[in-house]
Amino acid sequence: MNKTVFLTQLIMTFIMATVMSGVMSLFATGPSLEWLARWPLQIAIAWPIAFALTMVAWPASMAIANRVVGRPERKSSAEA
Repeated sequence: MNKTVFLTQLIMTFIMATVMSGVMSLFATGPSLEWLARWPLQIAIAWPIAFALTMVAWPASMAIANRVVGRPERKSSAEA
């Protein structure tokens, strides 16, 4: 995995974890100071989970997308 892909996954999972934890907890509890105070903890829990899942899901997602659009899968340098 190159540095750009890794950094992209860090940034994207942070954005997604932040937005989704905020939106879903806002829907569940409504806007309040308590909601706002709990949101950072929810981000801290959601972000590592999202990142770990991305590390597993990225290769599978790429393989599925390549099959859908009809592109052959690229072999890694270790397989070539």
